[in-house]
Amino acid sequence: MSDAIVLTEATLADLPELQALVHGAYRGDSARRGWTHEADLLDGQRIDRPSLEAALADPAQLILLAKQNGDLAGCVQITDRGDGLAYLGMLSVDPARQAGGLGRRLVAAAEAAARTRFGARRMEMTVIIQRVELIAWYERLGYGRTGETRPFPATDPRFGLPRRDDLAFTVLIRHLAAESA
Repeated sequence: MSDAIVLTEATLADLPELQALVHGAYRGDSARRGWTHEADLLDGQRIDRPSLEAALADPAQLILLAKQNGDLAGCVQITDRGDGLAYLGMLSVDPARQAGGLGRRLVAAAEAAARTRFGARRMEMTVIIQRVELIAWYERLGYGRTGETRPFPATDPRFGLPRRDDLAFTVLIRHLAAESA
């Protein structure tokens, strides 16, 4: 049996498994098996089904799935923000599969999709400022801090329930190289 990773676009049929993957990678005790979790910062859900359904219905959004041996191993969401800017979000890797290069592969696939599907020249993301190790990982991938911060939606339970009152996002950006011929 092959251990090859297959990248596909998410469909409505993928949503139960996708929602479980994202929650398990970010929240609760299962997330603590990996290094990228938010379990010490937030309780509650990471994503809800209506948000996932809306993303799939929106032509300015794309969710890529990484499957290994038929199992969902990771995902990433790309959103066209217009004017050559795309947003990278919801990068999730099954905690048991973290630190094996899948996250890097998903970021590269997201950047390629942003260029080809949306004509993006820049990729932006936001990361909770307290997630120092994750910010450093993105910096190693070529993302730089812009100096901009954005408030965390602390009063909207769709994004989780903060365990502290000082959560905020830092904005990171990367200029995307043109595809080589």
